[in-house]
Amino acid sequence: MKFKFNDIANAISIVSGVSLAGIIGVGSYVYLNKDVIIDDIKDAAIESVMGGAAGGALGIGANDLASPVPQAAAPKGSSMGLPVPGGF
Repeated sequence: MKFKFNDIANAISIVSGVSLAGIIGVGSYVYLNKDVIIDDIKDAAIESVMGGAAGGALGIGANDLASPVPQAAAPKGSSMGLPVPGGF
């Protein structure tokens, strides 16, 4: 079956038109509903940070950042073999 150039150009123009209509539709939806979308994202971010609690009982935080195993202190007076500027 032979395709004419006109048939190929018509198919490309239809696909282009449908794509453009989709882009315009999605862009219009986002533009018209941007405030609702932003509020939903803010609510989701606050809920994920707060752990579902709006104001109080946070079961997570700085206590989770503490090291569970005590660490040895660094040796005193040692520079790990690196030269100290100024001879101190």
